[in-house]
Amino acid sequence: MSSSTPSRLRRAPHELWWGIRQNARSDVLGGALLLTATVAALVLANSPLAPWYEQVRDFRFGIPELHLELSVGAWAADGLLAIFFFVVGLELKEEFVTGRLRDPRRAALPIAAAVGGVVVPAAIFLLIAAGSGPEVLRGWAIPTATDIAFAVAVLAVVGRFLPPALRVFLLTLAIVDDLIAITIIATFYTESISVPWLVLALLPLAGFALAVRTGIRAWWILLPLAIAVWVCVHAAGVHATVAGVLLGFVVPVLPTARARVAKRVGPDGEPEYDGMAPHLADRWGVVATLFAVPVFAFFAAGVTIGGIDGLVSALRDPITLGIIAGLVLGKPIGILATTYALSRVPALRLDDGLRWPDLAGMSLLAGIGFTVSLLVGELAYGASSVADEHVKIGVLLGSFVAAVLGGLVLGMRSRQARQYS
Repeated sequence: MSSSTPSRLRRAPHELWWGIRQNARSDVLGGALLLTATVAALVLANSPLAPWYEQVRDFRFGIPELHLELSVGAWAADGLLAIFFFVVGLELKEEFVTGRLRDPRRAALPIAAAVGGVVVPAAIFLLIAAGSGPEVLRGWAIPTATDIAFAVAVLAVVGRFLPPALRVFLLTLAIVDDLIAITIIATFYTESISVPWLVLALLPLAGFALAVRTGIRAWWILLPLAIAVWVCVHAAGVHATVAGVLLGFVVPVLPTARARVAKRVGPDGEPEYDGMAPHLADRWGVVATLFAVPVFAFFAAGVTIGGIDGLVSALRDPITLGIIAGLVLGKPIGILATTYALSRVPALRLDDGLRWPDLAGMSLLAGIGFTVSLLVGELAYGASSVADEHVKIGVLLGSFVAAVLGGLVLGMRSRQARQYS
């Protein structure tokens, strides 16, 4: 064996992990895993294996003394999605510090579009469900969310020849959409708050913040602190995914002398550094993409449709109709109307490369509401309730129609752009 072989063997795990991370960053892969998990859940929930699927999803375990004896499905929604929202928090902070949201003039249109894409779907849902009572109206926020993984994945598949500014617009809109969703969950879907537990959460949160600001990256230090924050926030009565966002927000974005990670060697031979936020987003984004979000989708999307009769019954429910109309109609109307109104202001003109048909297709894709929509549905009506089953049908159908319509529009635009390129 040559002397270089051990070196190659030593590098192999790192190179394999690097390859996994590169693939996990793929927009298409994230969407494909979500789709696979969703289809698998639907097939199992409507097959002879449905009792097994429900038994696994509803199996409870945990620590009762800490209010942590949850079902597998609840652990996926409260625990694994906290990882997803941790990555969202990191990416949001990056955008505000160094990214697209740093320049108010550049970010104004997609931010306003995100707000319009929240207000109009909520208004449509409330209008359709107006005569159904206050319990039904609790679901007003379900059609307001955009699933960034699915939407960007469809755009990556059908819009290869469209201007890059369109993807930037969609990403900015979806990031702001996530921020609004986090605020809605914390504000409207928190029944009661235990102040002592919330105050107690500040201690491990401060420890986590101090650790990352001094450059500590050891998982055996950061992970116990993060779990302690999650446990305290959960016990306080606030949805535990908010803990993920709080943890993400305390991580520094810019590299400092103490908190930095070597990224590469620059042209002048000097090392270039990343801050802790990009580093942790890179590492934990893989976990969120490959594991946390697909597992949540697998346990959240398993709705028993009940054949044609069950589907017809669901489609008569104002909850289902309000969600579908909010996603398919409300999202594009809110986004396009807001963007058009503000683009009349000279200081807020659209990017020169964007065209209104492109924005129309993109706004339809924004109606793909999956991960957060399903989560809000559970918070609004309770997991495994009849209303929650109808939420799942509404979200799945609405998202499917939005994806098909948006894909068709952007596919045609992409083919036209290819012909003229």
